[in-house]
This record gives sequence, structure tokens and C-alpha cells, in this order.
Amino acid sequence: MNLIKLDAIDSTNDFLKGLSRKQVVENFLTVVAKTQTKGKGQMGSTWDSESGKNLIMSTLVKDVLKDIDQIFHLNVAVALSVIHVLDSYNLPKLSIKWPNDIMSDTKKLGGILIENSFKSDNTIESVVGIGLNVNQNRFDNLPKASSMALVMNKEYDLETIWQEIIFQIKRNCSLILSNQSSKIWNDYHKYLFKMNVPMPFEDSDKNRFMGIIQGVSSEGMLEVMLEDDTVKTYGIKEIQMLY
Repeated sequence: MNLIKLDAIDSTNDFLKGLSRKQVVENFLTVVAKTQTKGKGQMGSTWDSESGKNLIMSTLVKDVLKDIDQIFHLNVAVALSVIHVLDSYNLPKLSIKWPNDIMSDTKKLGGILIENSFKSDNTIESVVGIGLNVNQNRFDNLPKASSMALVMNKEYDLETIWQEIIFQIKRNCSLILSNQSSKIWNDYHKYLFKMNVPMPFEDSDKNRFMGIIQGVSSEGMLEVMLEDDTVKTYGIKEIQMLY
């Protein structure tokens, strides 16, 4: 397996993107770090991690997505890869909170940030960043955060976990390549957080309303049934689930 191990880095995603700009990088090259100083999440949020306690990794994925319409297929494939590994460790009540948060019950264990580059030869290259709380035991001022160690009351080997995640990513990417994306989409919806459950939401104008998640569209939009029984789709910046 192609691997770069780092003690400390500002961002594994940024490191891998910079490397791919300078040279040809082999598919599924993975960068792991003990700590990163500028960990990123969705919509520019930051992610703080205790050094050496958690999984911080980025993987280059190329020659998988054929066109822009498949972009969210990779999100689905990666989120499921993490879920399947955690499921093998018997983590309880696992789910994927749209678009890419990994949950155990109502606690967040980790998140995924995928940054796509569209090349001049029409190929798509993706840097897949994964942050997973593994052995950290304290999350000051983060009441919704947890870790594998806190949930299961035991510590885990980080290297084993990232190797298993990469194996699952390759497996799920092969399904995309062989036009079997429906398999991972079906699985994704089975794990979708609060699917078919009435929930309060808030839109970008701070309006609050009740809705029921119906699923996620192929473009990655959240499909919500409103109180008048109509179904409306929302992008990442357009809606927030209140739970």
C-alpha cells in the first residue's frame, strides 16, 4: 500500500493536493498524520484532534468518477466504507448524518471531506479526507462528539483501522466502476441518520420547520417531506437538522 506517515501537518488534504500538483501520484496513495493544525470540515469548520489519539488521513482517488454527475457516488462510497469498518467492531446504532458525518446514536464519531479537482483531460481527481475519533477520551465544549474508545470502553489500533477503511474504499469504488452504484446507494439509505423520522430543521434564513427525511438525491441533495406533504430538496448550506 502506498503510504506517507507524518507526525504533524497543517492538513493532510492540503498536503496531498499539493503533492498531486507537483508529481504524478498513484491511485489510493494515503497520507496519515498523528496531528494536524488546520483540520477542515464541511463548510469551513475546523476539527480539533488530540495528537496520536485519532485517525487523520487523506487518500487520493482517481480513475473512478467518469463525470460530474457521479460526484456524490464517491461520498456515499467513502461514508459506507467507514461505517462498515465500525460495524465490524460492533459500534452501536451507527448512521451517516447527511452529508458525511459518522454517528453512533446521536454522537458524532467523525466526518469526511472530499475535495474534487477537474482536470484538463476531463478526468476527476478526488482527495478524500477522513477524521475519526478513535482513542480520544475528552471533548471539551463539544457535547455531541464522542469516540470509539468512549462508546466501547476500549482502545483501538489506528493502523489496523485505516488499513481496513482503505480496503473498503477500494471495494466500494470498484462497484462504482462496474456500474453497480445502486448497491452502495441502497446501503447508504439504510444507514441515513433520522431517515423517515419527523425532525425539526432550520433553513438558511433561520426559519424553523418540521420535516421528514425521505432520502438523498444522486446529486447529494437532502430530500425532505414538509408538513404539506410536498418534498423539497436542500443543498448543504441550505438546511440544518436540529437534534
